[in-house]
Amino acid sequence: MDGFRKHSGDPKMFEAFWRDAVGKRGDTLIPGWQAMSYFSTNAAGTVCWFLEPSLEQEVRRLHRLVGNAEAAAERHVVVGTGSTQLFQAALYALSPSDAPHPVSVVSAAPFYSVSLPPSSSPCSLLSYPLVTDYLKSGIYKWAGDAYAFNEIPRHERGPYIELVTSPNNPDGFKREQVVDGNDGKLVYDLAYYWPQYSPITSSIDADIMLFTTSKSTGHAGTRIGWALVKDKEVARKMTKFIELNTIGVSKDSQIRTAKILGAISDAYEREAAPESEKFFHYSRDLMRQRWKSLRDAIEFRGRFSLPEFPTEFCNFFGEEGSSYPAFAWAKCEAEEVDDCAAYLKANGILTRSGKHFGVDPKYVRISMMDRDDAFNLFIERMSKL
Repeated sequence: MDGFRKHSGDPKMFEAFWRDAVGKRGDTLIPGWQAMSYFSTNAAGTVCWFLEPSLEQEVRRLHRLVGNAEAAAERHVVVGTGSTQLFQAALYALSPSDAPHPVSVVSAAPFYSVSLPPSSSPCSLLSYPLVTDYLKSGIYKWAGDAYAFNEIPRHERGPYIELVTSPNNPDGFKREQVVDGNDGKLVYDLAYYWPQYSPITSSIDADIMLFTTSKSTGHAGTRIGWALVKDKEVARKMTKFIELNTIGVSKDSQIRTAKILGAISDAYEREAAPESEKFFHYSRDLMRQRWKSLRDAIEFRGRFSLPEFPTEFCNFFGEEGSSYPAFAWAKCEAEEVDDCAAYLKANGILTRSGKHFGVDPKYVRISMMDRDDAFNLFIERMSKL
């Protein structure tokens, strides 16, 4: 393996749990005649007319269990093909179509960026800037780092949308809004606000909150994300964007996702279920072990540094705990190394350079989400640097 890939966000680390601990309880059987219509069975009773009722039920149930976001009945659930589509739908819904200038879209650096297989595109990269400007929309545009945008005098900014990723990808820290003003609208990307990655300290109550199965359960291949939306008109516009973009979202994927989310909740409602069958207990222990292994490997030689996260009380686990993010935001401390990603690549480890996140190339993002054999090989190589 010449270049060991630790730049990808492909969440394969939970495969063993779903195969061994859940097994057939996570299986989905869809008869050939089921889910043939464009419309869901309760299309008349929900803003998102293609949302499967079983998925809506399990989404609300899981949020009640975890306590990470307000998901009561007055919140509208909008389903999308991953959270990336929902992000674009939110920009569409929040941007006035008759404004004289495009609405500015900002996010605090380091901001979201994820790599794709090299054959998928010339740049092999998704990020907030690229996704924002992909459609070349006339109603919104990428305007860069929220910290820099906040330095612009208020009367010169105009309307804006701020993306708040919490916990943040790539550095793992919890975030709040940065821009100080009344002309902005907020979109919270909460893909990593789950107990295996971060202590659940409060139930987030934001206007738009985005989630995805790829990071919550590890089922990236289902391509399902969901938004919890306060305002009915915003939810309606987001639904319209998805309707125009893909005429809905796969019913098969929604049904499978409902089964997966239900299996998680079921285990916590079974009194006799061991912790090994409880997804968030299993996944938190796995992430904690991996972070310990990485810290032990790099702190021995002192050529790299990692963020230090505060200890916080987790309402879900009922105890104090730290954060164990899905990505490690590492910095090369060696004076002779200016480009950390290039240095690691020369030593057989592919990472994502800090320059793709709007910061210094001495930083890299390292995925913690691969299978055990690949992760162990990564630790072995890092310990030798």
